[in-house]
Amino acid sequence: MSDFEPKPFEPKGVWPALATPFTDDGRLDMAAYEKLLAFVIDQGVTGVVPCGTTGESPTLKWKEHEDLVGAAIRVAKGEVGVLAGTGSNNTQEAIEGTDDARKAGASAALLVDCYYNGPSSLELRRDYYERVLKAVPDIPIVPYVIPGRSGCALGAEDLAMLHLSDPERVPAVKQATGDLDRMRYDRTLSGDGLAIMSGDDDLTLPMMNDPGIRASGVISVMANLVPKALSEMVAARAAGEVGRAGEIGNKVGPLLKIVGVKSRSVRKLPNGKELQVEDKFRNPIPLKTMMAGLGMMGGYCRRPLGPMTSAAVEVCRDALRAVWEQAPETLEPIQSAYDVSIPERIEDDHFWPSAG
Repeated sequence: MSDFEPKPFEPKGVWPALATPFTDDGRLDMAAYEKLLAFVIDQGVTGVVPCGTTGESPTLKWKEHEDLVGAAIRVAKGEVGVLAGTGSNNTQEAIEGTDDARKAGASAALLVDCYYNGPSSLELRRDYYERVLKAVPDIPIVPYVIPGRSGCALGAEDLAMLHLSDPERVPAVKQATGDLDRMRYDRTLSGDGLAIMSGDDDLTLPMMNDPGIRASGVISVMANLVPKALSEMVAARAAGEVGRAGEIGNKVGPLLKIVGVKSRSVRKLPNGKELQVEDKFRNPIPLKTMMAGLGMMGGYCRRPLGPMTSAAVEVCRDALRAVWEQAPETLEPIQSAYDVSIPERIEDDHFWPSAG
């Protein structure tokens, strides 16, 4: 157990889905990780999320999960919440990971729908979420619905059964379906007590603005880069300052649009024939490319994730240029915390390697 009392889980505001730094040979870089934790906490976030999708959880060993969650709890010192990613496609593994997070002092556990083996919504509720809830008492869990990654989805009906049966144990959902109608149905069935957290940065304000959804915050990829700006945006909208929230959203908008990056490239077959293809580089590759370019951590992702093409890297640099030109104050905290020059880092090709 941590030396600090766990901060009660508050499903609102901004929770950075932390990137996991690695050394060039693929080991955890705990020094860079703890520096990132200190940076985002200092910028006013509500809590942090270790070992989520952005943290490359599918490639982490459980000992590494424990180390990352433990470091987050230690650095947070009870000042902000820690929502530990403990989901799996193996219920017993999720039980063990969630219990480890509980013992370590996490505020809550984030459980992604079971990827690859594709259970039905009934099975997800009955043989995954309910079993974790029964086996691991005294810690809230947050279902994470992301069918684009998992190939399955906890339905609104089964989510409502979980929440309404025990609102304190299932207080929130991370919604990454991209389906606003589905989110409205969540609200209709579960009522006002369920906190709906955005799982897509660019949908955060639309979800908060929609009277049928009334999202309370975001578990955010780009809060690794602009935690203060996003925290101010969400706080403004929660206070009813719609215009101000929109202004901040527009300032960082170029970043929110590139959680994933598509780019065209050429494949040359062994017979010499050249083919135009579109490559899609998914989170966290664009984020870590930008963080490496700005000097915040190394850009290594565990394989099979790898470096982007030069065209995709330029998409990231262009987004950073646009934000720096129109709203340098949103990126300035990186300069202070990491002792770098943002414009120099953006323009120096040396910091932006690619796969060609």
